[in-house]
Amino acid sequence: MATADISSMEIDDQIDTNPKFSINVLQLLKSAQMQHGLRFGDYTRYRRYCTARLRRLYKSLKFTHGRGKYAKKSITLSTVTEVRFLHMVLYSAERAWSYAMEKRQLPDGPNARQRSYLIGRLRKAVKWATLFSELCAIKGDSRTSLEAEAYASYMKGNLLFEQDQNWDIALKSFKSARVVYEELGKYGDLDNQVLCRERVEELEPSIRYCLHKIGESNLQASELVHLGETEGHALDLFKAKLEAVMAEARSQQAASMTEFHWLGHRYPISNAKTRVSILKAQELEKELHDRTEGALPAEKRLAVFDKIFAAYHEARGSIRNDLATAGSSENIKDDLSGLDKAIGAVLGQRTIERNQLLVSIAKSKLSKARDEKNEKVTKPEELVRLFDLLLQNTADLSDLLSSGRDRKEEEVALLEECEIKSLTFRAERCFFLAKSYSSAGKRTEAYSLFSLARSLAENALKKLRSVGNHDKAMLKELETLYDNCRSSSCIEHAMGIMEHEKAPEDLSNRISTVSISGSDKKQEKFLIENLDSYESAVAGSSTKAAPRIAAYQPTFQAVPCNPIVMDLAYNAIDFPSIENRMKKDKKGFISRLWG
Repeated sequence: MATADISSMEIDDQIDTNPKFSINVLQLLKSAQMQHGLRFGDYTRYRRYCTARLRRLYKSLKFTHGRGKYAKKSITLSTVTEVRFLHMVLYSAERAWSYAMEKRQLPDGPNARQRSYLIGRLRKAVKWATLFSELCAIKGDSRTSLEAEAYASYMKGNLLFEQDQNWDIALKSFKSARVVYEELGKYGDLDNQVLCRERVEELEPSIRYCLHKIGESNLQASELVHLGETEGHALDLFKAKLEAVMAEARSQQAASMTEFHWLGHRYPISNAKTRVSILKAQELEKELHDRTEGALPAEKRLAVFDKIFAAYHEARGSIRNDLATAGSSENIKDDLSGLDKAIGAVLGQRTIERNQLLVSIAKSKLSKARDEKNEKVTKPEELVRLFDLLLQNTADLSDLLSSGRDRKEEEVALLEECEIKSLTFRAERCFFLAKSYSSAGKRTEAYSLFSLARSLAENALKKLRSVGNHDKAMLKELETLYDNCRSSSCIEHAMGIMEHEKAPEDLSNRISTVSISGSDKKQEKFLIENLDSYESAVAGSSTKAAPRIAAYQPTFQAVPCNPIVMDLAYNAIDFPSIENRMKKDKKGFISRLWG
């Protein structure tokens, strides 16, 4: 018995001295990243947080490296006596990784020296992540060990991905991480399952890119852009690599691009930077028009428009620099001026398309139910402002098109389209301006504006139908606008007549209820007038009535006027003389002489 007791005590001591720690690695890192900069892609702020966190851990664990001379302390298996030592290793890996990503996000990209430092930081991150995986395999529970192994595989895949070598090993690392996260996503609470599934989706583009580099995938270079559409911090390195690959592909493709075709004109392009910018904008335009409206959300379409504008503005900047250095050659100047005009016209067309997308978004919010939560309902005034912008854009594009001398048939057709669009935008602006007056209760102004919008829509319909190949979508939209104007003007007319007929009755009712004392109202005693009996002066929580404590301001009360006295007897009274009672002045000798 004694031997059995001693052996059981030894087992208990072993269990106490070798505890199994539990860390939800993905949830811990995701929370830290979201709260400290990575929500906005700020890797500098996250790196500083990791540094501060490590400093606090070193001090709290009394694991500092000496105050004077530096004495390195290694974290070994025997050192890990509590879970904070594992946190120390994990945040060391995160600090090195965030430093590498900070270098990757430099404005002009990392140069050779910075890229060497970036790869060094990623190697450091792999070193710490591998140590974390080895420690968790012994000191952590089964789930922590799996997550640490997936984290180490992910870091190793990132290093090889950046080095552009050993794509098969990088693929194996990403796949092993994906398998672990797929299995972990089947268990645990709902939040953890969602995080694991998000990480699996973030790893998928990197895996497909590795397959593409190995040659085991039929993925085309033009389809690589769609791989980076998934949002997530795990894709930042992939997106940077993808952008470099696409820039290289554009440079190779731009070598064969010698002319820019626009509305029957051909303009030569000699600057390689201008070619790359125009080619990038054309690829984005193709991506925007190839997809249907339902496949690409409105927010992403707006982001694509912003990229198109940036590319075209970069091209115009290169063209104007070439114009400044063209010298006295008139032919080169004419070609560059024509190219600048063509790029400006394309920019004007894309601006109109983007503002039309904003109008469609605003219209969808205008027609939504008013009781929807967390949804800002569009006011008619906002649509009026958008149509003002569209009218200005159309006028600018028309001025640009009419500025040339020898105009092609395509330019004339585009100019007619701008005129029709201008009429349509004027009609819609007038319609929503009438809506604004209607919501303010101004029936006369609203009726007049609806009638004007109806006539403008009718003119636009006639103009559009006279064109041979007219836009069916615009025709349908104008017909709907015409019907809406007609019905709204009838409603405003009826509402105006009803309000006009009811106005005398409403006025007499309001005058009949006017009272100085307020005797027509239901008399409710205030708390200050009813102190002798207990009655609540505060309404219930379900009502919005104000508490009746005391009357403020006091009500008007009738008061008697002061009497008017007419004192008419004053002039007929003879009052007695009082001179004998008045004080007499005493005169001296001098005053007597001189009187």
